[in-house]
Amino acid sequence: MQWYTDVIKKYAEFSGRARRKEYWMFVLFNAIIGIVLSIIDLVIGTKFGPNDSVGVLSGLYSLAVLVPGLAVSWRRLHDTGRSGWWYLINLVPCVGWIVFLVFAIQEGNAGDNAYGPDPKAAERFGGPGAGGEPGYPGYPPAPQA
Repeated sequence: MQWYTDVIKKYAEFSGRARRKEYWMFVLFNAIIGIVLSIIDLVIGTKFGPNDSVGVLSGLYSLAVLVPGLAVSWRRLHDTGRSGWWYLINLVPCVGWIVFLVFAIQEGNAGDNAYGPDPKAAERFGGPGAGGEPGYPGYPPAPQA
């Protein structure tokens, strides 16, 4: 839940980088909350639109998290070394979302890039935030002093 609240706290921060875990945990919690609100809309009868496809609560929630969702997606693209404008690839019919999904799944660039410092540096190379462990499997161990 911390990953979700961190994204909400960075409401409209489009600069910097967002690691995969931050992005996908936000997507997961966002989906869970959306489903729960849709069920509540169905139960209390606040659905409207064609075929009762839109609920008041889920619609308001979607509007509330629109900007944080765009911002974390933008920062996720920055982590992979791409401009946030690549988000617009989603507008390409049929294949745009697949390309964006591939970008979002890719691991971020190790080390600093043009968009900021590596948000995963502590885990990759040890140090604060690494839980006192010398490194995680798949990453080089922290240099010992």
